[in-house]
Amino acid sequence: MYKKIYILPLFFLLLVSCKKADNVATTTSSPDTTKIATSSDPLPSWNDTPLKKEIINYVSKVTKEGSADFIPVENRIATFDNDGTLWAEKPYVQELFAFYRVKKMVEANPSLAQKQPFKAVVEKDKSFFEKGGDKALIELVAATHTGMTEDEFEASTKEFFTGAKYPGKNVSLKQIRYQPQLELLNYLRANGFKTFIVTGGTIELVRAISEDFYGIPKDQVVGTSFKYKFDDAANSIKREPALDQFNDKEGKPVGIQLHIGQRPVFACGNEGGAGDLAMLRYSQGSKYPSFQLIVNHNDSIREYNYQEKDNLSLNTAAKYKYHVISMKDDWKKIFPDQ
Repeated sequence: MYKKIYILPLFFLLLVSCKKADNVATTTSSPDTTKIATSSDPLPSWNDTPLKKEIINYVSKVTKEGSADFIPVENRIATFDNDGTLWAEKPYVQELFAFYRVKKMVEANPSLAQKQPFKAVVEKDKSFFEKGGDKALIELVAATHTGMTEDEFEASTKEFFTGAKYPGKNVSLKQIRYQPQLELLNYLRANGFKTFIVTGGTIELVRAISEDFYGIPKDQVVGTSFKYKFDDAANSIKREPALDQFNDKEGKPVGIQLHIGQRPVFACGNEGGAGDLAMLRYSQGSKYPSFQLIVNHNDSIREYNYQEKDNLSLNTAAKYKYHVISMKDDWKKIFPDQ
């Protein structure tokens, strides 16, 4: 039962916003024109607030040989959540991909439109999932994310990312990345840090774009994963409709241990679902000086304004002295130039 529960938060927004499926249009993708800083200011899209200075001071002290705070290169591990931390999450890209898969599968086999859970998605029937609970949600995930080879799934994700438009903003998915975070990733790597994505989303979906979108190779992505099976006859790997690792909340430190094998010294997440608190807490237990960041979505003009009802993430940040990024105050710009 534990492994099934993860589907609820991951696809909750999917169910309550079925109407957004029609907004996932396809178009010809354009080359990435995002500019990464190479000037004396490593974080030009960050305002000159105390937080920017604290980030630069931290990186400087832990990379200075002979310093009491020096961290050897092999221990400079930085982990970043993805949804709401590296790109926008209203709605989740995973949600858009699920709708895309339903559309493609129904186009290939129209009879699916009369079968559940496809019928509920096509007809935007929220009640089906509300009444069906875990079972209905698991059927949707299994139907759209499993039962194919990894090569087939990767081809599907590439086609999706090539043409998808983000609802409400009508931009490509590259344009919902946070420019200040792209600069931060680049700055850390320039100083010997190895950057990882640690996401609650499915690992295969993020791996499809991690190198292109963030400069992070596939093997540095940690995420929720399905069980795999080797098909000797076809000489390929197939994904089965059963969860292997739920990589959210307390599952994130477990995923980090499984994939990376050591604590991060730099960890960044966001408030909104309290999914990153365990990762930040785990990072704080490093024997080396560590740095924790939480993105606060408090800019309703340039992005969104939303907080947790119980304010758990921000309260925890205050308790453990994590650094909070105010989108409104700390970021000079939020999205890359088009």
